[in-house]
Amino acid sequence: MFSKIKKINILNKNIDKLNKALSESNIIEILYILGKKSEIIKRNLLAGIFRGVGIGIGVTIMSAIIIILLQKIVKWNLPIIGEYIADIVDIVQKNI
Repeated sequence: MFSKIKKINILNKNIDKLNKALSESNIIEILYILGKKSEIIKRNLLAGIFRGVGIGIGVTIMSAIIIILLQKIVKWNLPIIGEYIADIVDIVQKNI
């Protein structure tokens, strides 16, 4: 009975070592690549779509914030900078 428990403990230690070795050698990622091609394509397609949508939304929000800031700077009537920024704001508003 005691030798059976000892063997189980040794087996558990070896399984832990194997698990550590597999996680360090990135075998899981390699198996993912070798998996179903249709699943990989679906996941990557969805990831690409969501990244594209996120980038589009982010650029739109950042552009709007920059335009609002530039409009506020124009209202301060800074001599040289105000005219330059007013031209930029006019160009952007004409193209919207």
